[in-house]
Amino acid sequence: MLDHNVLTGIYRQNLENDIIKELARQKNLDMIQAMNIYYKSELAEHVETGLYGIDNMDYRYLVNDLIENESNLFEEYRDTK
Repeated sequence: MLDHNVLTGIYRQNLENDIIKELARQKNLDMIQAMNIYYKSELAEHVETGLYGIDNMDYRYLVNDLIENESNLFEEYRDTK
């Protein structure tokens, strides 16, 4: 049987993957751009630490929150597509 910490790590990895894919889809970014934005965000830190139980929220909600509250992260990718 898998340890709780291992399962939590796998769950968070899957959540991060879903966030990055959804971010790329919504903002018309390639995966590298979406990864760069995500891993620079406060959201990434919160998901990694499980702060506020954020890792239990729906990835679509988290992406919308990232777009709304960390819009500065998108500056360098405006007009690239």
